[in-house]
Order: sequence, then C-alpha cells, then structure tokens
Amino acid sequence: MKRFVVTAALLACSMVAVSAQEQAPAAPAPPAAPAASAEAAPAAARPPRPPRPGVSTPGVKRDIAAIKPIAVFAIPGNPDWQVVTEDAVWVTSGRKNLVGRLDPKTNTVVTLIEVGERPCAGLVAAFGSIWVPLCGNENGGKGIARIDPKTNKVSATITAVGPALSEGGITANADSIWILSDMKGVLSRIDPATDRLVAEIPVPPRSSVCVLGEDGAVWVVSTDKSVVVRVDPKSNLVTDQVEVGPNPRFTTVGGGSIWTLNQGDGSVSRVDVKTKKLITDIQLGVPGGGGEIAYGEGYVWVTVFEIPLTQIDPNNNKVVKQWFGLGGDAVRVGHGSVWLSNIRQENVWRLSPKQQ
Repeated sequence: MKRFVVTAALLACSMVAVSAQEQAPAAPAPPAAPAASAEAAPAAARPPRPPRPGVSTPGVKRDIAAIKPIAVFAIPGNPDWQVVTEDAVWVTSGRKNLVGRLDPKTNTVVTLIEVGERPCAGLVAAFGSIWVPLCGNENGGKGIARIDPKTNKVSATITAVGPALSEGGITANADSIWILSDMKGVLSRIDPATDRLVAEIPVPPRSSVCVLGEDGAVWVVSTDKSVVVRVDPKSNLVTDQVEVGPNPRFTTVGGGSIWTLNQGDGSVSRVDVKTKKLITDIQLGVPGGGGEIAYGEGYVWVTVFEIPLTQIDPNNNKVVKQWFGLGGDAVRVGHGSVWLSNIRQENVWRLSPKQQ
C-alpha cells in the first residue's frame, strides 16, 4: 500500500466515477503511468527494485488488461490506502491531502474531504469515525484526523501522536485506537472518547504495521526484525513473538491467521493465531517495497507494482491467479468486490472476485 490503518469536493468532474459494469466498456490495463507518487523518494535516491518474476506455476499467469472492472473511480493525486465500511469505501490521496468516499451502491465518488497534510499509513473505521494518519511535512502536520461519516468532515485532529512512517498501519479494538508512532519501537494506544494518548507500549524497533487479530489481540509487525509480536490489550504487554519471512510489512487478518507480505523475498507468511506459530511461507515472486495485502471473499489478495493482483487460496496456501501489467499498490475487499487502488493511474478499480 502504500504503503503496515475526505475533504470538501474539488472539481465536479473528479467526483464522477465510471458507471457500473453494464455501462462501462471493457477496460484494458490502466492508462500509462504519469509521474510517480509525491510520497516516493527521487529515483536517484532509491535503490533499484529487485526483479518481480511472479510465480511459474502453469496456468496462473494472466494479463491485467483482460480484466473488465465493475466500475472505475477517478481520484485525483495518488489514490492509495483504503478502508471498507457498511455503506462506503474510503481511499486516501496523500498528494492532494484528501480522503475520497466511494458509494458501492451507485458506483460514484460521493465527496473528497480535505483531511490535513499527507494522509498515509492506512485507515481504520471505528467508534463512528474514519481515522486517518497524517504524515505531515518538514514543517509539521503529523497527527491523526478523525472524519465524521455523517457530515463527511473532519471532526477532530489529534496532534499528540502520529504515524512512525508512511508505510505503516493503524487499527482498533473494542475500546482503543492503536498506531505505531515511533520507529524506536512504540505502539501508541488512544482513547477514542477523549482523543488522548493513554499508553505507549514497547515493541521491536522499526515496527511498522499493527492489526487486530481474530483473538482480540493487537499483532505488530517488525520489518527489520522479521517478526510479528502479539500485544495483549488487557495488560499492554507483548505475550508472544513469531518469526516470519524477511522484512514483513503489510499485514491482513482472516481464516484464523495473520498474513504478512514480506518485502525481502516477495513471499507471504501465514501465522496461526491460536498456536502462535508459523504455518507456512508462500512464494509470490513480488519482492521489494510498496504493495498491500487483504483478506476477503475466501481468498488472500496481494498487490504490488508490475503485478497488480495476486490471488491466494487459503485452503491450500497456493497462488491460484496472478495478473501482470500496470496498476495497483493498495487493495481491500468488501461489498462483494475487490477494490484496487491504481496509485499511478489516479483511479480505483472495483473488481469481481470471480475473475478468470
């Protein structure tokens, strides 16, 4: 996603999505990419990305140009992080300081909301709000914006704590918001009733993403240490640690498991929530930075540049389909669809999970 949790409308034309499938023509691959995201470092400063060969299993490889989206939503800037709610899909645009609200019933962009400086590091829906980490800039602006879905406006901005890095994550449990706030290894806990920081929990250094496990615990991913740790919300202590593949970052939950996308070798690690042990590492052939992972409609979905969509069957832990081409970088599943942020193409695709 960019990369381990909605502003007043701009131009009217940017708020209209391509209509539903019966109105939309068959869509080839997203249009040729414009300049890279404003969040990305200059090309000269970045190490070369390792090759992404994908998997070699016969019958798995596909062309993204063959997919016909149900709908295409135009989002100015660099549409990226998403969260799915009961009646909407929300997506950030860090370059434009926006969060867009998409309506899955009408397949339109309802509004674009200004949230603050450079939304990043995920989105989470909880306690009647959409919580938006803000990375800020060299002059400040780091924090967490809180959007009221009833008004589509920012109702509060928390400045006492913000994301540790742009490629991070935010989550919520029954009574708190959780975010990695310091690369030294700090998991911050926020009381949504007061918007105040109530605890800082030490976790492995350079931890990047946190998710809520199906066991009710908060699981934290350390990219440098290549581990996930379990934090008990009752005690605010780390109770377990599990080694996973190299340099895990983006993480999802489902099927009784924690799933990490490992940027070191392009694999996905599956951790059993009950036994707190590694089940397996699944090779996808998508190493390098960026990307995102999601669980839904009975599958695990992974996106990175060059291979914008990979589908994993959790019943056998195998890659069953993998699409090559332009597009991708963030993904979520909801409303019977896969939602793919094409960050460089400035749009979001709504896809059927039954692609052939």
